[in-house]
Amino acid sequence: MKLGPVEDGPLPLRPPRRLALGIEYDGSAYRGWQVQPQAASIQAALESALGRVADAPVALICAGRTDAGVHARAQVAHFDTQAVRRARAWLLGANTHLPSDISLRWVRPVASHFHARYSALSRTYRYWILNRAARSALAAARAPLVHQPLALEPMRAAAASLLGEHDFTAFRSLECQARSPVRMLRRVEIGRSGDWICIEMTANAFLHHMARNIVGLLLNIALGRAPPEEARRQLESRKRAACTVTAPACGLYLWRVEYPPQFELPSDSDMIDTPPGWPGSG
Repeated sequence: MKLGPVEDGPLPLRPPRRLALGIEYDGSAYRGWQVQPQAASIQAALESALGRVADAPVALICAGRTDAGVHARAQVAHFDTQAVRRARAWLLGANTHLPSDISLRWVRPVASHFHARYSALSRTYRYWILNRAARSALAAARAPLVHQPLALEPMRAAAASLLGEHDFTAFRSLECQARSPVRMLRRVEIGRSGDWICIEMTANAFLHHMARNIVGLLLNIALGRAPPEEARRQLESRKRAACTVTAPACGLYLWRVEYPPQFELPSDSDMIDTPPGWPGSG
């Protein structure tokens, strides 16, 4: 029997696999998540480390692009790769090449239709405030210090008026590029433990500076500089109030991203258990 000609072309590539990542980072030294020219970014550090494991370039897409100085406890990202590695090899290999202030928490193969941004059901941010007279050497880059006593009940009353689906133009930055300012703010919880105050917010998505602008207004109200009704008034005005500051980036953490259970992503694990009665403890 006569055989046909043998083709000398390259072997066909395997279909790319999609991997999801859970990421933790201290954003103090970075200009945010997104790659920027001549500036350190979380994305650039991760793509470099993962590329060394893959022995090929890696392009990441994340659940939420955090700003300069903002931290993350549970950022989620995905990328496609032809490289075949065990999940443990991706995890340990990438962490070997990452700086100490960025770490992969888990790596998981996912379906090709998973998308770190568009598959997310909600994002939760926590904002931490140290409310005491003395500064902290340990928390200096992790939370702002407020010397004056803060009243939580006016903050809670103000936050309640922001719940639901609204046009949050009044709480977005001038640089915000979102096509629509409409967001669903599902939950705002405010708790205190000793000198620490925690504000936890959950929404389907957040506009640029939205979380920090809400916190800035709540702080003004907690200090007695504005009444709780100011939150509703500012929301309905659809204009940034000149007297409302954007809260410092150092207190903000991307705390959790929720996805449909079909993707079977690992559940979160707190570094420290949340005390009963605190935001997120229910």
